[in-house]
Amino acid sequence: MSDYIEVDARGLSCPEPVMLTAAALKKNPGKNLRILASEAHVRTNVEKLLKSKKVNFSSREEGNEFVIETEN
Repeated sequence: MSDYIEVDARGLSCPEPVMLTAAALKKNPGKNLRILASEAHVRTNVEKLLKSKKVNFSSREEGNEFVIETEN
């Protein structure tokens, strides 16, 4: 299993999760990220960011939270 840089966006409102994800992508080029979110709209907005940057990712729901993992 790959090591991930974790971005914990649980409980945060947009645009903060998107900004944290963008900063993590910039600070950690080539590294895989794991973004944790507690709201569906945060998941959607982070996914839009990743698509716009052409970053491969997968996302899933775990209980009441969402996990988005980038894939390099």
